Amino acid sequence: MKKNIHPEYRPVVFRDASAHHSFLTNSTRTSSTTVTWEDGKEYPVIDIEISSASHPFHTGRAAVRDAAGRIEQFRRRYGRTGVLTA
Repeated sequence: MKKNIHPEYRPVVFRDASAHHSFLTNSTRTSSTTVTWEDGKEYPVIDIEISSASHPFHTGRAAVRDAAGRIEQFRRRYGRTGVLTA
């Protein structure tokens, strides 16, 4: 590895404001805003819009699609009208 070309890899807090959820992980992202974490240390904080705490797939609020109904609707709309013969 070349020296002095890689960004600094350090602990960063990611905060999901919509779900009031935060987690501490390592990242190369930077921020001028800091927050005091549960261990009493200050870390840079990155605000994010969606995390596993607010994403519909992870929270169980995702709508399940009726695949069979969609296929039948496609066949009715675009299906063949006659029989092909060789």
